Amino acid sequence: MTTVNDTVPAGSYAYTNTLEGIYYGPKCVETALPKLLDTLGAKRALIVTGKSLRNKTGIVEEIENILKKYNAFGATFSEIGEHTPEAGIENGVSKFREVDADIIVSVGGGSPVDASKAIIFRLQQQRAQETSGKELEFLRQIAIPTTLSAAEYTCSAGYTNKQGDKVAISHQQLTPAGIILDAELTLSTPEQLWLSTGVRALDHAVESLYRPGVPLPMKRLCHAAIADLFHFLVLSKKDSEDLVARQRLQVASWMSLWPRRIEKPSSLGLSHTLGHKLGATYGIPHGITSCLTLAPVVNLQAEIASQEDKEYLAEALLYLREPSTGTVDGDVKKLSYMIASLVQELGLQRTLSQYGVPTADIEQIAVRAVGQEDEELLSKVKIILESIY
Repeated sequence: MTTVNDTVPAGSYAYTNTLEGIYYGPKCVETALPKLLDTLGAKRALIVTGKSLRNKTGIVEEIENILKKYNAFGATFSEIGEHTPEAGIENGVSKFREVDADIIVSVGGGSPVDASKAIIFRLQQQRAQETSGKELEFLRQIAIPTTLSAAEYTCSAGYTNKQGDKVAISHQQLTPAGIILDAELTLSTPEQLWLSTGVRALDHAVESLYRPGVPLPMKRLCHAAIADLFHFLVLSKKDSEDLVARQRLQVASWMSLWPRRIEKPSSLGLSHTLGHKLGATYGIPHGITSCLTLAPVVNLQAEIASQEDKEYLAEALLYLREPSTGTVDGDVKKLSYMIASLVQELGLQRTLSQYGVPTADIEQIAVRAVGQEDEELLSKVKIILESIY
């Protein structure tokens, strides 16, 4: 049997000081949104969303009607594309000012949530210039996610600049002030997007077991998230109308990236790092990058991770109610195999060649992900990329 991790724990945790409330449950948006507006003293909201959600579903109109009922609707801005292009952020800043909004309500997946953070960040810079550097409170965001990507729980955001590169911004005040997890609002999310962002949440949870700086209580939440994501993603695939499964998945996504206050962003796990190098450059959705990279990266941890980190990964089998192989390394490899099997069962198995990634780019992708100092690691990452080609 695998031995339970017996390393003396040490670390720290602080609650995020921006978060005023997370509400969850079918139809909860009807009461949660007015409550959050009242708590935050917000008078006029700009909805930030994507074109598909606005034009092909009734979700945005539902949010507009709630805001209109409380005389808090400013406008809807839907120029947010996948991977959050910079042009959309610039236009969003202009729209926010045009309608004299004082809060953003983001509706959709990670792109609208991240775009809203970037819009707020730019507005803060502009306001600071206009007041000769006077310190002002950041504007706030209420996030209403319709995918499982979990962008709403962090103070960081990524967007794609005009050169096509991924740019990261981070500030503790950018974490949304309110989050509404209403499973009914996810029913029209396309199946591939819903399930693949669930694998993205799994990526958050699994990589938090071995990336540095994650406190022990959060690792336990990640273990629970892993178990729920495995179970309820399969149920959601079988019955897309199953609201119990969808609501449990939203909560599991929350557990996979529990909100916390951090002084500086901690380093990403290798699967996330590879995902960032592949996503915007080759037009691969972030949920799909996790489907590609997570299983082989976990398999690699059996070779390169510390004993402590391997034991945290191996413990996931206990939460998945799976028997141990008898060794820690064997258990890590078994977890990798189970992730690959889940991706296959969900119909999400993909290859880099399907997205037109040139074979000639593999070495450069690996270098951009891990650098050139550790030649052995670089070689192993190239093997991973070749294995998913």
